[in-house]
Amino acid sequence: MMLSLAVATLRHRKGGFIGALVALFCAAALVTGCGTLLATGILGTVKPERFAAAPIVVTGDQNVHAVESKGKGKVKNKAKPVSDHVWVSAALADQIRALPSVKAVATEVQFAAYLPGGPTSDSFGHGWESASLSALTPASGRAPAAPDEVVLDASTAAATRLHVGSTAPLRTATGTMPVRVVGITAQGFPSQAAIYFDTAEARQLAGHVGQVDAIGVFPAGDPASTEKDVNTLIASVAPGEIPAPIVHTGDSRGPAEFPDSANASVRLISMGAVLGGTSLIVAVLVVVGTFALSIQQRQREIAVLRAVAATGKQVRKMIGGEALAVGLAAGVAGAFAGLPLGAWLHGEFVALDIIPANVPVVLSVFPVFASVLATVFAGWAAARISGRRATRIRPVEALGEAELKPPRVSFVRALFGVLAIGGATVLTAVLTGLHTDAASTPVCFNAVLLWCIALALLGPWVARLAAAVLGVPLRMSRVGGYLAANNLRAAAPRLASVITPLTLMTAMACTILFSQTSVADAATAQRAAGNIADYVVGSKVPANAAAEVKAVPGVRTVTQVLHATVRTGLNNRNVLGVTPAGLSDTLDLGVTDGSIAQLTGPDTAAAAYGQGYHFGSQVSMTLPDGTPAHVTIVALYSRQLGFGDLVVAHDLLAPHVDVPLDDELLVKAPGVARTALTGALKADPGLGIQDRVQAQASNDDAGAKIGYVTLGLIVAFTAIAVVNTLAMSISDRGREFAALRLTGATRRQVRRMLGWETATAVVVAAALGLAVATAVLTTYASGMTRGTSGAAMPLGMLGLVVGGGAALAGLATWLPARAALAAGLREG
Repeated sequence: MMLSLAVATLRHRKGGFIGALVALFCAAALVTGCGTLLATGILGTVKPERFAAAPIVVTGDQNVHAVESKGKGKVKNKAKPVSDHVWVSAALADQIRALPSVKAVATEVQFAAYLPGGPTSDSFGHGWESASLSALTPASGRAPAAPDEVVLDASTAAATRLHVGSTAPLRTATGTMPVRVVGITAQGFPSQAAIYFDTAEARQLAGHVGQVDAIGVFPAGDPASTEKDVNTLIASVAPGEIPAPIVHTGDSRGPAEFPDSANASVRLISMGAVLGGTSLIVAVLVVVGTFALSIQQRQREIAVLRAVAATGKQVRKMIGGEALAVGLAAGVAGAFAGLPLGAWLHGEFVALDIIPANVPVVLSVFPVFASVLATVFAGWAAARISGRRATRIRPVEALGEAELKPPRVSFVRALFGVLAIGGATVLTAVLTGLHTDAASTPVCFNAVLLWCIALALLGPWVARLAAAVLGVPLRMSRVGGYLAANNLRAAAPRLASVITPLTLMTAMACTILFSQTSVADAATAQRAAGNIADYVVGSKVPANAAAEVKAVPGVRTVTQVLHATVRTGLNNRNVLGVTPAGLSDTLDLGVTDGSIAQLTGPDTAAAAYGQGYHFGSQVSMTLPDGTPAHVTIVALYSRQLGFGDLVVAHDLLAPHVDVPLDDELLVKAPGVARTALTGALKADPGLGIQDRVQAQASNDDAGAKIGYVTLGLIVAFTAIAVVNTLAMSISDRGREFAALRLTGATRRQVRRMLGWETATAVVVAAALGLAVATAVLTTYASGMTRGTSGAAMPLGMLGLVVGGGAALAGLATWLPARAALAAGLREG
């Protein structure tokens, strides 16, 4: 009966109903979109391309393994992926070939190789022997036979516009060499460029003597039986070898071919979890605020129901039933709308090179169900909490409060508000001790959310204080400002409901933008101070180009620089591989202990301060291809943001990465003209020469891309909430506007009153949002830069955030105000 009564009165409160529907719909879509990223990271598989025709593939173990003690004799085996391909012994291929259940074996080697017009990443050379692993057939031409002959896959040939008989310069790690196209395959690869050489030439260019990247096995009979035989052979020829080669079949061949897919899955799970958790908290905060405003607008209706003998339990059932119905309708629609949102997010990450294109999006039902359940529960809980007081007090009190609407905050609400302030203060302080992006980013955004939750819980008090302070200047406007000041003082809960989403939007937008600029500015400053070379040559520089630059008269030092990722234990470390000779001429790492001059070979390294290392520490690491290495720390430096966690010798790193071409050359050449260096690099087209300042400006950061795309989505959601809340608050005031018009106020004066009210809300929200963001960003920047830099908040971007919020609030006020004024006039 109560629910049917609520439906019958729906036409009198369409604004509140639509507002709740929009809030829940957007929340469901946002949670589903983030959940889709999480599901893709957990359930996604990469299809093999070059290994597609081989039923069985043997590769090295792509994981680093460690045993973690859990106490009381319990241990846990953990594994983390390395970044590049792990190679295996070529002799293993001959042993597998000798098995009776094996029909044929083909080995695979790969090395970085780039053609003009081709892709600048994921472009590799291979031996023609491995063409059988993907069942390639020539569409034209023949197989390569001479060292300078190549066969291109169809996609690469189309991209480079090469055909049989064409010649082109090919850049490899050893140098740029002319090659002649003698064949083009009928098939192409969507995720990579494949350039096939004669098998012997490919092995020489790969540089891994006695090793192969993968072994493809073709069974003579039952593949399962052959797989078992291969596993038995591996266990017998390498007993106790850690890590032992791994046998792949089915879908596991894809990750074996693309080891970066494992890191992509980890990134997707991390991003999906962080963004999904943050989105859920934001969604709950917005939904609670929306329902609170909706219940405020219905206080008179609820009071009348109580006065005509409806019990508190019946009213609570009515409110809960409405919320369940609205939540279910909005949740289902929003959840399905979130699926294309998740696919769009995935596509943006691929376009920004954050994840590889061969990791397809997974559109699963699990995020949909989770989103619907979360949305329905959030709506029901928000409605019950918002209507708690109106359904518990006596009917006479309910009628009184419906008319007076005092800005009363319950003891429980105030207590939780104080606790939220305490939690936010602790998280804000903790940020000073967090020095990595993975650790500090979730804490940073949770601190912002806790501050905003505290402001929402204590909102009526904050609004009343703001109305008292700003009421003085408002009354200087004789009509519009005077009316606005009195309205704001009398309707503090309504003002609080508008301030909350505006504050959240401002605080989140500032945190998203300025957390990136703070770290980026500090990193740029460190690189600018640390790079003391005269010129920078890059990128993907072959070894012969470095030799040619060194030979230019007047060049004093050329430092080859290679960026990679290693693991110390299971921890990722960003590492810089440099040639030690004359390093102090081109790099100033800000050494605080030891001497960079002691970095002399593959057994020495420098480490950034604050990682637990000291001068003389012995560090064991796993190189990008899984090879173990041991170094002694000979120097500690302070410029970690600019130059990574570790600096090692170039000769230690280069043989163990998939792309050993240098990322840059740092050239110390006092008095040498740029044209002299350009002339030395004529044989290597595509290499650029920059001065030191240009090189710093061109540096990019994937973390910034992630922040702008993912968390920017939350700002879009809060912007919708701002519009929604303002529209709801104004559309319910038709009777009030009619009464003002009947007492002599003109439409222009009423609009000015609304303008002053909105301006007050914008000023208060901007002040609160900036205060929250500044407090959190100050400690965040202090932690990330180890106290060397503060928060960087460019005035232009700051003006865009505040101005955008003001424009949004103005638009959300003007449009519903016109409709409300017209409706109020008709009612009057």
